[in-house]
Amino acid sequence: MSRISLSNVDVRFGDVHAVDSISLDIAEGEFVVFLGPSGCGKTTTLRCIAGLETHSSGTISFDDKVVDDLTPQQRKVAMVFQFVSLYPHMKLAENIAFPLRASGERGPSVMEKVNRIAEVFDLKDMLHKRPSALPPGAWQKAALARAMVREPRVLLLDEPLSAIDEQFREEMRWELRHIQKELGTTTIHVTHDQREAMSLADRVVLMKDGRIVQAGTPAELFDEPCDLFAAQFIGSPSMNLIPAAVENGDVRVGGQQIALPDELLAKLFETGGGKGMTLGIRPRDVTLAGTGEGPEVEATIVSVSSLGREYRMDFELGGAVYKGTLQGSGAPQDRVRLAFDSSKILFFGPDGRRVSLS
Repeated sequence: MSRISLSNVDVRFGDVHAVDSISLDIAEGEFVVFLGPSGCGKTTTLRCIAGLETHSSGTISFDDKVVDDLTPQQRKVAMVFQFVSLYPHMKLAENIAFPLRASGERGPSVMEKVNRIAEVFDLKDMLHKRPSALPPGAWQKAALARAMVREPRVLLLDEPLSAIDEQFREEMRWELRHIQKELGTTTIHVTHDQREAMSLADRVVLMKDGRIVQAGTPAELFDEPCDLFAAQFIGSPSMNLIPAAVENGDVRVGGQQIALPDELLAKLFETGGGKGMTLGIRPRDVTLAGTGEGPEVEATIVSVSSLGREYRMDFELGGAVYKGTLQGSGAPQDRVRLAFDSSKILFFGPDGRRVSLS
């Protein structure tokens, strides 16, 4: 296990600025997920940490030792990619043992390590099988076992679950989280799936355009997004972002004045306010008036959908459609009053940054 430090890491491919001066410290044994849309620089950053890509400037250190000139083997990292490749002519035991034998290890210690890691990944009953006979999901576990059998300092995962169907992906998320904590290996996982990131990570590093937008625990990114991009990217469904005007002693949303608690209103006006602001509220914190508490607005229900015990609604406010939670009766075209949970309301300034009201 290793601590990892990135200091002003910059990567350029000609005119393309793939990674823009990233600095980040990762603790020993931490599970960090790089999250962001395609092209944001997360995989390039991972490959730089692995030693598969050369960064243009900056430094990468493991345990305070700069590793910029070391090969992946010298860095003692293991990497698992999106599309798992196993040797079809070898039994699973030999596939897992391959990195050990490739490094020159021989003797009974090889199978001792294979058996030990196979037990961790619940693969012992399959060691005699060839890849074609493995059940669904086992290929990913086999690839992880093969990566971990060498006891790497750092485990790097590049979208390893995206190629399997949703049922097995959910199972693998739980298993991967459990196994990482059991082994204690410093792990960096790349994904574009925010649900995957939120369920796996000790800390999520949200990226956009080669830069780190926000780094924090899943709860911090969900409850306290630093800007409009983070608010939109995190959460399923994403946060409602409603144009707001904060001026002349009141707050208007969708053309309607809303009544905020005096303390919140005072803090909001201390920031200066203005017309170009945005109110952010999660769909689960928007309910029919009477079933929740907080400032109210009039809106029209556009559609209603069932999610088991919960109903979701789309509602029209100020000419745009947003989402809420329906706890009571309601049907499309109904004109209703909706309540916003005032403790969950966020405001973003004209620059897109969240306004601090603490």
